[in-house]
Amino acid sequence: MMPRFPLALGAMNYLQILRDASLLELFVLALLMGVSIASWALIALKHTQLSRARAQSLSFLDSFWKASRLETIYQDAQKLEGSPLSKVFCAGYEELSKLAQHKEGAEGAMAERLGGIENVERALNRASTAQLMDLESRVSFLGTVGAASPFVGLFGTVIGILNAFNSIAEQGNATLATVAAPVGNALFATAAGLFAAIPAVVAYNSFISRIKVFDTEMANFSADFLNIIKRHFFR
Repeated sequence: MMPRFPLALGAMNYLQILRDASLLELFVLALLMGVSIASWALIALKHTQLSRARAQSLSFLDSFWKASRLETIYQDAQKLEGSPLSKVFCAGYEELSKLAQHKEGAEGAMAERLGGIENVERALNRASTAQLMDLESRVSFLGTVGAASPFVGLFGTVIGILNAFNSIAEQGNATLATVAAPVGNALFATAAGLFAAIPAVVAYNSFISRIKVFDTEMANFSADFLNIIKRHFFR
């Protein structure tokens, strides 16, 4: 015969658990359900954002290394709004364009007049920081859910067990049959806390790892871009 799975979850009467729960227990379960739904929505949103950023960044790098003119790359980069690398490039190119326009309108060395390469470097750093903050936005919520949900669920379990023992004490009947059901129902809050926490922790670690890759790629791209403009514009 095939084993029935999951035995513990299948044996639970969820409606009865909600009927027997106190207001505080219901609040804990509702809170855990709310943060779980919010976590899954954020996971889907962030996964879509990071996947789009990865695909568009690969497309941008392909066009960047193949194109021969910065103007062409800039036009292509403006179409890739989801790529942090394209945003970094646009910031550096726009600063470089300002310096070039100033050089055309005034005599003298551009590097000495406006800081030259340092201005471009600062623009690249600012853009990298802004893109990193955008990629990291709301990810900390997943970390908070992963860290706090088990304790919230444990709190609900403790309240449920206290209520169960108080009820048993009033009835004066402490047999295993009367203790097992209410205590088992109280443990449901701990299971709910883990159900909310585990996906949040896994997604948080995955997103942080992917964001670190973007951070490294932006730093490497900025260094490569600076080397290129040093060779061609600040000789």
